[in-house]
Amino acid sequence: MTRRTDWAEYTSGSAGPGDDAYGAAAAPYETDPSAVGPHEDGAARHGDGGARHGGGRGRGAGGGRGRGRRRRDRAEASAEDGGATSSSRAEKGEPPRDPVEQARAICLRLLTGTPRTRRQLADALRKREIPDEAAEEVLSRFEEVGLINDGAFAQAWVESRHHGRGLARRALARELRTKGVDATVIDTAVSQLDTEQEEETARDLVARKLRATRGLDRDKRLRRLAGMLARKGYPEGMALRVVRQALEEEGEDTEHLGDEGF
Repeated sequence: MTRRTDWAEYTSGSAGPGDDAYGAAAAPYETDPSAVGPHEDGAARHGDGGARHGGGRGRGAGGGRGRGRRRRDRAEASAEDGGATSSSRAEKGEPPRDPVEQARAICLRLLTGTPRTRRQLADALRKREIPDEAAEEVLSRFEEVGLINDGAFAQAWVESRHHGRGLARRALARELRTKGVDATVIDTAVSQLDTEQEEETARDLVARKLRATRGLDRDKRLRRLAGMLARKGYPEGMALRVVRQALEEEGEDTEHLGDEGF
């Protein structure tokens, strides 16, 4: 049975990616590195030095007592260092051993500065061998407070990739499927782009590449430009129409231009 975890730190303020919620949620995992005082380590070393001094006086009974003292000193020092080991684990950013806390720490680290889908986080937890029950508890809670939002992720992805890379709806939907976004969520996200927007973006893409094709024969220019649009997810009919119009504006004769090889 999974240990009950206190999720109160998520309930205040904005829970969106990039907000201070990440820092607040990660705070309980910080450990005071001064848990083991310097006097403890110094005492262990003093005892060990005394044992070595006693061992140097003789190899008889006194030497045996010296060796026994050294063993006891080492055992005590090892016990005292247990807290320091835990502190150094936290200082190095290693996740705690409890499966739920470990899953939460992993998800927070992955979400910091980079929104991710639930599927991406689930795959990351599975790769780190987090038990399914603990992973489900953490993912469901993150989704509840808004740290995971596949709908917002998909909409932001469509806007960014369309305006930044010129990708059409078909290519955007393909990318979102690879990230595990539900088909209904994908349809909603890509519907924010209509055919007119796609065609306008396609014209801009062709206008940027048109100069680089000058000097090539007409058919090769058509194939190269239309192929570029096809790789970005534009429908074949739209790609050919946009390229032909661009070539006509440059004075190319496209009346008998064939579609072969597209």
